[in-house]
Amino acid sequence: MTASMEREQAGGENLVSLRDKGTDQVSERLLRSAARLSRDAMTEIDWSLPMEPDKYGCSPEWSSLYGTDYWAELTEEQRIDLTRHEFASIMNIGIWFEMILQEMVLRDQYVGDYHSPEFQFALVEIADECRHSLMFAKASEKMVGKSYRPHPKISRLGKLFPIVTNQETAYAGILVAEEVLDVFQRGCMRDDRVLPFIRTVNEIHVLEESRHMKYAREQVRDAVADIGWLRRQTSALGVSMGAYLIVSSLIQPQAYADAGLDVRRAMYERTRNSHFQSMIRSSCAHLMEFLDEVGLLTKPAMRYYRKAHMI
Repeated sequence: MTASMEREQAGGENLVSLRDKGTDQVSERLLRSAARLSRDAMTEIDWSLPMEPDKYGCSPEWSSLYGTDYWAELTEEQRIDLTRHEFASIMNIGIWFEMILQEMVLRDQYVGDYHSPEFQFALVEIADECRHSLMFAKASEKMVGKSYRPHPKISRLGKLFPIVTNQETAYAGILVAEEVLDVFQRGCMRDDRVLPFIRTVNEIHVLEESRHMKYAREQVRDAVADIGWLRRQTSALGVSMGAYLIVSSLIQPQAYADAGLDVRRAMYERTRNSHFQSMIRSSCAHLMEFLDEVGLLTKPAMRYYRKAHMI
């Protein structure tokens, strides 16, 4: 994310200038930003309005099959239906990870300093994530009427993640999910080809996640400031493995089936789609720069990022 984007999404607050001011100072500014700029999709979106049949669920360029032979064979109606199921899957996986996120933040702030800006913004973040999950649930229900969940094995690993992770792994893991979605949603929220209520969902999420990402980056910087070589290596590897599971789970195979596609062929074409892979890499560029800056982009970790086409 560029500095100009952060200023835009934080209502003119220059969050980049806060980089070296510490978590409490950043949290204090973010609390003021949240008080002024928080939005509620439950009241802002008219969920009763019918959907326009010619509008996509996301920008077609962000479809996992865009640019493939399979995409070329699809009718416009099939392409629209595919993007709706794909983005519904992304939103549902977002709900799954936001629930993990909330548990991690609660564990981190358990018996914390209740009067500190850091503690209070953590509660704001949890409240935001609850509203985001509800927003995603309503949006996916309206758009396709289907729920998507990660593979049962990954779901079980997700339950363990908040328990076994340390601070830098937890907050860097949060950044992985948020940074990837941020670039994706920025590209879709101003696209007139996308359903209007989905554009609003993206706009709300981008606005509020910009605060969450800043908070998470400060938490990671604080956590890695004095750690040793072994812990740094272990944490870097843990983050990369979690990143691989998150990114590879975003679009579930069932989404292709529900869109009326041949799942086996769709998965085959997706794994070889250089366009989609380049879109994933572009969405992770800022994340990789940050992980490198804090010493969490190690050679063993890069193996998993390459496997997920994040680098």
